[in-house]
Formats: sequence, structure tokens, C-alpha cells
Amino acid sequence: MSTTPAGAPFPLSEARVLISGGTAGVGLATARRFAALGARHVTINGRTPERGEKARDAIAQAFPDCKVHFVAADSCKTEEAIKLVRKAQEAMGGVDVLVNATVSAHPYPILFHKIDIRDMESMVLTQVMTHFLLSRAVMDGMREQERGVIINIASDAGKVTTPGEALIGAMMAAIMMFTRALAMEAKRSNIRVNCITPSIIEGTLTHDVVMGAEFSRKLFTKAIEAARLGVVNADDMAELITFLAGPAAAKMTGQVISLNGGISAG
Repeated sequence: MSTTPAGAPFPLSEARVLISGGTAGVGLATARRFAALGARHVTINGRTPERGEKARDAIAQAFPDCKVHFVAADSCKTEEAIKLVRKAQEAMGGVDVLVNATVSAHPYPILFHKIDIRDMESMVLTQVMTHFLLSRAVMDGMREQERGVIINIASDAGKVTTPGEALIGAMMAAIMMFTRALAMEAKRSNIRVNCITPSIIEGTLTHDVVMGAEFSRKLFTKAIEAARLGVVNADDMAELITFLAGPAAAKMTGQVISLNGGISAG
């Protein structure tokens, strides 16, 4: 039970965290970081039960004081997103922090005229719907408890015009504007909403997919050369995510923050 008054900044030791896309990459690194910082409950979500159970067991073994849960669900589908949040709330007694780290099934840049029109619906739904659905699904509980943090992961494709990212950029821009607008609504209930926009992230499945395709490999090889401060990895993302969830960021909301090692500024 929380000892922090309603509306006051709460320590991560009280946080009950739900992470979509939490079984690999940035989501998994973030789950581990929350556990390391003393979060009492962490629920990770993914579509593959075997990978999810393995990830849960690994976190629980490394951080025995954290109660780690796994819920298998396709969070870009309405009914599954609703069930995911309900199961997380039942397991943890509520949700204080939502991290939307789900990655699209089509993450790599491709020139618009080369996109198969039959793929476009799936590309859009898998990239943006999780952010919208899960944010809505946790909103009632966060409003009732008068506290909460939502952190969306998008990318700098929504800020920088790049050939091959017309559709990706549009989706990322949608997540950014959603973040800003929701932050202005949700602040009335002491709910903060922020967004992180990386570029390429080392050590992730998306990185491997992107660097395996000729067009996107050329594009991101140039980006990596511009990252003079170092290419971002999943642990770097986890550090910023947990900072934004914690009390040190209690007055930050509606912000869209680039984390890209100096590839671009925006």
C-alpha cells in the first residue's frame, strides 16, 4: 500500500509498472532497471509466451525483491489491450507507470512507393494502436488514484524529414502529438505523459532488422557516423525512462525528448 499522499510525487519503490513490449530490447532493459531501482511490481507484456516466461524468470532471479509478472497479449488489439491492463491491475493492485515500448512488425525505412499497399494497415495499427489503447485502458485507474506516469516510445523519424520514412515519420509524429495533448488533459489528475524519440538503438532486434536491409542499412550507417556522443543502446533508454517515471521528473509532462547520441537536434 502506498504511503505517498494522492497527487504527490511517488518514489520508484512504490511503483507498479506495466511495460508493453517488455520481453526484449528496450522494454526488457527497462523492466530490469525498474526492478534494480526497487520497484515493487513489474508486469511485462509480449505476444510470445515462451519468450515472456523466460524474460520474467530472468528478472525475478536477478531481483528477488521485485514481483515480476508476465501477460501474453497483442496490445494493438482492443480486447487484448483491455484484458492486459485488467490482468496487470489484478496482479499488482493497480498501475502507476505505463511504458509503451512495443515495436512495429515493420520497423525498417522503405520508400513510400515501394510499400506493399496491403501492408500499410498492419504497419499503422501495430505501431500506434498500442500507445492509444493501453493509455486509455490505464487512464481510469490512474485518475481514480490521482497519480500516474505514461511514457511513450516513438522515434526521431517524426521530427526529421528522411527519405524512406514517410509512413514511419507520420506514425511517430502521431505518437508525439498524442503525448502532448494527453499530457495537457491528464495533468488535472496528476498524471504525467512524456515521450522519448531515439534513432537507431544498438543491441535490439529492430537494429538487426534495420541493418539487414540494404536501403535502411545505408541510411542508418550515415546516422551512426553522426552519433559522435555514442550510439544509444537499450540500457541508455532504460535510464531515461526510469528517470522520467521517478520523482526527479515530477514537474515534467508533455515533453518529447530525443536520445540519439547527437545524430540530430530537435
